[in-house]
Amino acid sequence: MSNKHTCLMVGVGGMARHWRQQVWAALANRVTITAIADVDASVLATVGDELGIPANLRFTKTADAFTKADAEFCSIVTPPQFHRDAVELACARGMQILSEKPIAASWADSVAIARAVRKSNVKMMVTQNYRYMPRMLTLKKAVQSLGAVNYVVARYAADYRKYLAWGAAFRHEMTHPLLIEASIHHFDQIRNLTGANCATIAGHEWNPGHARGSYAGSDSFKHEAVGLFVLRMTDGAFGTYEGNNLATGKTNSWHSEYYRVECEGGVAVLDKDDVVRIEERGDAGTLKVREVPVEKSEWHGHTAIGAQFLDWLDGGPAPATVLSDNLQSNAIMHAALEAAESGQTVDVQAKVAEALRD
Repeated sequence: MSNKHTCLMVGVGGMARHWRQQVWAALANRVTITAIADVDASVLATVGDELGIPANLRFTKTADAFTKADAEFCSIVTPPQFHRDAVELACARGMQILSEKPIAASWADSVAIARAVRKSNVKMMVTQNYRYMPRMLTLKKAVQSLGAVNYVVARYAADYRKYLAWGAAFRHEMTHPLLIEASIHHFDQIRNLTGANCATIAGHEWNPGHARGSYAGSDSFKHEAVGLFVLRMTDGAFGTYEGNNLATGKTNSWHSEYYRVECEGGVAVLDKDDVVRIEERGDAGTLKVREVPVEKSEWHGHTAIGAQFLDWLDGGPAPATVLSDNLQSNAIMHAALEAAESGQTVDVQAKVAEALRD
């Protein structure tokens, strides 16, 4: 029988609403939120009242929360640039960690986090909820039935040509919004679908308004809104990635991304209709297309992540997206940033090796 675990929530606004009202609510028999921290005092007060958190366990300073709160683990749901401070405080306290993706906004912070977690020997899992959506579970099973993967084509395209269309101002103001806020999901899926890590990556990110002097709608972003990248995987497979926050035609936005996985036994395709189709050539060269039944699971998305983390705390197996594994996905993201800035192909495994050195 599982224990009921205690949680310190670091960040309770924005995306944390989903964690509070959906994930931890669904797992309420296994977890209790005992303390909360957020820099916004008004949000802190509202959420504190909602959850029934005593006033002395509501913290506007993260450091105070880790000093005074009594919790077994922390759930970090803050912008990526604040992850390192929270993780290092948790490590100093010996507190287990469940953090939103990406690990950090910079590779230096990602390396520091990896080293702090190893040194303190705490458990840390990173949220990669896309792996556990029914559409992706179904696609993964289809790919596994088709033999070796030759290459993956991934497309994310959203129409955010109006300011705030992406839901929050910081995404329109920040540098590298596509790669940091979106592409980490898609790079992780290329790893998930090929079953391999990334050896090298090359490509570009840009804002067409900056490149051309003007481009309708591109001024909704201060920085890079579009990217194209090629990934060479460690097992000989390849991946291509198209990311576009200024889509003017067909969109493949959140939870409706397009994937085509070319395998030796056929092709698995997933589009925005959420139907996984397998394309195969018959003996006469005719194309056969069949639909794949949807994979079902007890939990999906963020709730699957939360349940896996609690199982891990209860002595179960390490989940797929533990920090040591998720470093590979984050290394792709940061290598993509480096590739775009330098115009050079970047060795992803060299970055991972750096993070694994003490």
